[in-house]
Amino acid sequence: MLYWALVFLVVALIAGVLGFTTIAGASIAIAKVLFLVFLVLFVVSLIMGLGRRGSV
Repeated sequence: MLYWALVFLVVALIAGVLGFTTIAGASIAIAKVLFLVFLVLFVVSLIMGLGRRGSV
């Protein structure tokens, strides 16, 4: 998921340089959402991993 966030970020940067502001805005919004989902899933898996380690 982090890979796709970085892909959309690169697309947004390239579109911004070329002047496609609508595409750049949409791509950066998608990249933000994907990065936020990645962070939430990472924190959840980290907490689950710590909880699992404590019960063993």
